[in-house]
Amino acid sequence: MKVTYYLEVVSSWCYWAEPAWAELKRRYAGKVDFQWQLALMDASGLPTSRAQCDWFYRRSGLLVRSPFMLNSGWFEPELKEYLAPNLVAEAARDFGATDDRVRLALAEAAVREGRKVGRWDVAAEIGAAAAGVEVGKLLTAAQSAAVEARARASTATFHALQVTQRPTFVIESGIGDRAVFSGIWTAEPLVASIEAMLQDAAGYASHRAHHGGPPAN
Repeated sequence: MKVTYYLEVVSSWCYWAEPAWAELKRRYAGKVDFQWQLALMDASGLPTSRAQCDWFYRRSGLLVRSPFMLNSGWFEPELKEYLAPNLVAEAARDFGATDDRVRLALAEAAVREGRKVGRWDVAAEIGAAAAGVEVGKLLTAAQSAAVEARARASTATFHALQVTQRPTFVIESGIGDRAVFSGIWTAEPLVASIEAMLQDAAGYASHRAHHGGPPAN
């Protein structure tokens, strides 16, 4: 069983989905393979102004019943992509930081603290502190063609799912079952799908133990 989480580091809805992601990893530790992949946003997915960003933050904050409002200070209207925070998080994998800590540090710095993570020096400083890596080395890796190519490839895979919302969760089982949840930020529907797939997979395993594989013809 595998769950892939497609995200954009500065996405507010991805930020709100992090507790669900953490809950899934806790609940199914050792049973499910979890991985995250970048789904970069272009200008069509970004706010056009801080005022618009704040409007979105008021809406999402109320929907999730948050006791705090997110901070739009990270937003710079001249940037049409936020490559720096995303590619820093991606590059950190090459230094052993394959978990969530670097991208979470960057997200927290952006949407809670309002730091200008779209700037390479700011993103690299935050990412290096979280990863325990020298800033210059991480920055060089993040600005490499290879790291950007990985991010572009995972973004293309995201678009191939024919979804538009981040977060998107793809749940796949070893027997070929697949569920795609786009825009879902709570754990409950994801848990229900994982449970159903685990039960079906267990059923297939039981049948195989009793009857073996299917006849060749």
